[in-house]
Amino acid sequence: MSKREYVKPYPKEFREQVVQVAQVGKRRPREIAEEFGISADSVLRWMKQADLDAGRRKDGLRTSERQELARLRRDNRRLRMEREILAKAAAWFARETDSMPSGSSHS
Repeated sequence: MSKREYVKPYPKEFREQVVQVAQVGKRRPREIAEEFGISADSVLRWMKQADLDAGRRKDGLRTSERQELARLRRDNRRLRMEREILAKAAAWFARETDSMPSGSSHS
């Protein structure tokens, strides 16, 4: 499966439970992953994200920052599309007004 394919995320409560088990116990991520039926990479990623969100790490984005970044990227895409549409409309109107005779009379 490629990274671009959409995979429905695990519920937030489930991820929090896995992280809590990992933080409390002295077990390896692989053992926790087997218990919950997920990958060890997921356990490690969720633990890292929890540490980022709690301020225990500084080598990545907090969840709120990720959400803001995603929102800004969506807004940016929408604004670029709107600008492109407006530019095309302006060019069309400019062509149309150049081909129409002037409506003013100088009598």
